[in-house]
Amino acid sequence: MSRVLVTGRIPDAAIEKLRAEHDVDAWTGPESISREELLRRVAGTDAIVSLLTERVDSELLDAAGPQLKVVANVAVGYDNIDVPACTARGVVATNTPGVLTDATADIAFGLILMATRRLGEGERLIRSGESWKWGMFFLLGSSLQGKTLGVVGMGGIGQATARRAKAFGMEIVYQSRSEIDPTVAAELDARRVDLNELLAVSDVVSLHCPYGPATHHLIGAGQLAEMKSSAYLVNTARGPIVDEDALASALREGAIAGAGLDVYEQEPRVHPGLLELDNVALLPHLGSATVETRTAMAMLAADNALAVLSGEQPPAPIAEGVRGAQRAER
Repeated sequence: MSRVLVTGRIPDAAIEKLRAEHDVDAWTGPESISREELLRRVAGTDAIVSLLTERVDSELLDAAGPQLKVVANVAVGYDNIDVPACTARGVVATNTPGVLTDATADIAFGLILMATRRLGEGERLIRSGESWKWGMFFLLGSSLQGKTLGVVGMGGIGQATARRAKAFGMEIVYQSRSEIDPTVAAELDARRVDLNELLAVSDVVSLHCPYGPATHHLIGAGQLAEMKSSAYLVNTARGPIVDEDALASALREGAIAGAGLDVYEQEPRVHPGLLELDNVALLPHLGSATVETRTAMAMLAADNALAVLSGEQPPAPIAEGVRGAQRAER
């Protein structure tokens, strides 16, 4: 039996699946595991099932030891994993794409509605106990029908968000590294444009691109200035894609109309300038937060770990990690 370390709480079904074949050490504390405890527990393990709250870097990989075979991240994003460091050690890195597509798209579109229809402001007003009265100009928002959604990163979640927008009567433009499948493009009547054009023509900009050096602060002061003053920005991808200082200034000065965020630059800290503003809807990273989705993510991560430990190809490898492992084996 191999040794498996699970770095945080995940659904029991996934733990049971792992324990049926291997010796599992699962962190079950109410708080995230401390770095010191993580470095202690990881020694001698063959597999790490990691959450995005844990940094998997050279220090952790070295603390695990040369027998480590796989890091199975319970997330579609893997900016918490140093994939080149895994590659250098012949460790396969995996993630959980696909299973959280619809749940995250639901949150993205929920934020679009919250921002454009000022739902957060209305709910806060009711809960405050302040008096209010219906009027023709009371908390007026913006409709979506006939407006343009700009999708930055037209992968599975971007496409799912676009489908929801299409059902609301929105036009779709997108920016992506490559053209999407022609059938999908025809279904959505989606047009590929560069980022500058997307920012200029969109009434709502929704971010779905992966995070890395090329997308760090992809949306900063210059990009926000290119957007319409009536436009909205939504981010359900990764926090550092947006320069939060620039966003807070743009929202405060009316350079854009509003924003909706589920992720943050220094999560769980939220930029204090954003907390002061009514024209931004803020959620605590709820993109995949359904019972069904979180269970499916954990089960896929377990399947990834089990496959590698059995000498098989995992269902969802991070391409860089698999290439590196293959090179190391040769």
